[in-house]
Amino acid sequence: MKKPTHHALLIRGGTVIDGTKAPRFHADVAISDGRIAAMGELDTHTADDILDASGLIVAPGFIDVHTHDDLALLSDGDMACKLSQGVTTVIVGNCGISPAPLRNGMDLPMPLNLLDIPAENRFTSFWAYLQALRANPAAVNVAAMVGHTALRVTTMADTQRTANSTEIAAMQQMLDEALRAGAIGLSSGTFYPPAAHASAEEIIAVGRPLAEHGGLYATHMRDEADQVLESLEESFRIGRELGVPVVISHHKVMNKPNFGRSAQTLPFILKTMQHQCVALDCYPYTAGATMIRTDRGVLDSRVLIASSVPHPECAGRDLDEVAAEWGLSKVEAAQRLEPGSAIYFVMDEHDVQRILAFDETMIGSDGIAAGANPHPRLWGTFPRVLGHYSRDLGLFPLETAVWKMTGLSARNFRLPGRGTLKLGSHADLVLFDAINVRDSATYATPTLTAQGISRVFVNGVVAWQGGAHSGARSGQLITRSPNIG
Repeated sequence: MKKPTHHALLIRGGTVIDGTKAPRFHADVAISDGRIAAMGELDTHTADDILDASGLIVAPGFIDVHTHDDLALLSDGDMACKLSQGVTTVIVGNCGISPAPLRNGMDLPMPLNLLDIPAENRFTSFWAYLQALRANPAAVNVAAMVGHTALRVTTMADTQRTANSTEIAAMQQMLDEALRAGAIGLSSGTFYPPAAHASAEEIIAVGRPLAEHGGLYATHMRDEADQVLESLEESFRIGRELGVPVVISHHKVMNKPNFGRSAQTLPFILKTMQHQCVALDCYPYTAGATMIRTDRGVLDSRVLIASSVPHPECAGRDLDEVAAEWGLSKVEAAQRLEPGSAIYFVMDEHDVQRILAFDETMIGSDGIAAGANPHPRLWGTFPRVLGHYSRDLGLFPLETAVWKMTGLSARNFRLPGRGTLKLGSHADLVLFDAINVRDSATYATPTLTAQGISRVFVNGVVAWQGGAHSGARSGQLITRSPNIG
């Protein structure tokens, strides 16, 4: 049977980097019905629309494996902060933080309230959250995990202890329901107070439904500083006990006494990968961002306030400056600014580069749209990897950079039909200028759009072109299990 030669869209003359780490090649790409319909020399093919991609890279749409876009997908479905970077798929529900299941009316502790979850009309089941995503498609695709911290605060009146057997059973049931509804896994954030008292045994017990449903376990580990190796081992143990893949979120080594310790953590991760399914991601910056904290070591380096509920006027200012103005210590000033979020300059550039260059490292922004001065990673992560680290520093070839944010991510998060350009794949594509692509967002101006991103297609529909949103919202919900609603 002769293959059809007329398509909805034909992208001619581009250089394809297909997301497999294979060398780039010149090819035309045809799209029909939201899928890749043909690739190669398509001189005799016709289309409703023909796009000249001469001088541009044609790549799979980027997959942001670590986001906190959970509610932004519903409140600002255009998702310009992601599309402008070439991101076409986001993974939400990270760090134990998810907007479901939660009870109406209950007070939410940090970091859950960074998502700006309303007190009433909450998603009391994960199925309800996924239904809202289906009913209100965003401009990007989304796959969602359920957060262990959300399960804890919904189940436990006191989270400053380990859960008892009754509470564990309730969390386990909620996880099972979420997985049946379509969640792709469970995330934890034992770094944060609401889950810091959870033992590995608690997480293992809660996570028992994961293996049955083919889910994965992602974790913001207990410690990324002095106890980083012990925290890695705890994370690996949880995965072994459950028999599921483990994703180490935003891998880093924090605080000056630990600078250089990625030379220890990465060989440990690599050795574990030989007998266990382990993945990791990172972001290309030496500063992280999270809730305002006063822990030992956290305030030793520069701290930039991103948001503050009681003092919104302090957003964008250094904590040192605010503390001096108020005549307080940094700890006292941070306490007065709570609740809120801050940017912490706690990493060494050599570690960032070593982790980025590690062959199995995926790219995730870890961005959250909190306050007027978010971390620039929200708008700049992916072009920064392509431009600064791959092209300018030569840390790895462009094919490797693309693979780290496409094919590798789709493989580790089990996203069928995404992450590579091949016949039948979903037509998520980004066209970019390899010579000029770069991030524009800085700590002073964190919401500037990147340069060099020409067009972005989500499921075959143009979503970003000419530096502007097209208005399309063609994103899809990606689920692991059949919907039970």
